[in-house]
Amino acid sequence: MGGQLGNVAFVIWRESVEALLVIGILNAWLARQQVDLLRGRIFLWAGVVVGLLVAVAFGLLLVLGGEALSDEGLQIYQTSAVLIAAALIVQMVFWMRKHGRTLKRDLETSLQKAADRRNWWGVFVLALIAVAREGSETVVFLYGTLAAARSGDVLMPLLVAMIGFALAIATYWLLQVGSRVMSWSVFFRITEIMLLFLAASLLVSGIDGLIDLGVLPTLSGRLWDTSAILPDSGTVGGMVSALTGYRARPDLMQVLVYALYWSVMVLALFWPRRRVASPA
Repeated sequence: MGGQLGNVAFVIWRESVEALLVIGILNAWLARQQVDLLRGRIFLWAGVVVGLLVAVAFGLLLVLGGEALSDEGLQIYQTSAVLIAAALIVQMVFWMRKHGRTLKRDLETSLQKAADRRNWWGVFVLALIAVAREGSETVVFLYGTLAAARSGDVLMPLLVAMIGFALAIATYWLLQVGSRVMSWSVFFRITEIMLLFLAASLLVSGIDGLIDLGVLPTLSGRLWDTSAILPDSGTVGGMVSALTGYRARPDLMQVLVYALYWSVMVLALFWPRRRVASPA
């Protein structure tokens, strides 16, 4: 469970930093305007609050939906949540790689259009969408992570989530004042690798769930056993397993899925660069 709590803290930290970046861009643009600054900020923070409420409501729907199911239905529901969370993490990483460089410019362009029309509802909608998107993704990640851990404890993950958010505020401040030490691009490159490992972990947990449900075969017995060196349970081994998807006694299906996942990720990350660079 310790490794899963680490994942909770990491997801909250990373997603909160991204949301704070968007809010910071919106607030900084408003601060440069000479007209209706107070009104613009009211719409901005109203959008942030409504976005948070949307994410909380979505989280309650996820939890209540699971509680209404039978044991087998709950297992199917949680396995689906784990796989969806893995897919969302991968989607988020590639979305940020594509739009990260132009994010500030795109947001400021949308804000300028809203300001030209004196339509501050555009600021409200931008803030709402940014916070609701990050918050809803975080809710799915957390539900999938806790479902993978098969834990019913709620108080400890909530405490860890609060710690993750506090770390996000501190990280955002450090990146703002200490950009020479670590830039935003370096921050996102490091954390995207960590996110891809987390997605791999959730994917393997989802495959385990599909095997338990009889949807997928194992294809073999245990291929090897490294539990004497590093078990996938306990404090250290459990953390490595939760963060990377490591299994001490894997079967062929787990190995094939893990290898296929990283093959696709490596190709998706590096093949476009080679294709663009080769004509030059």
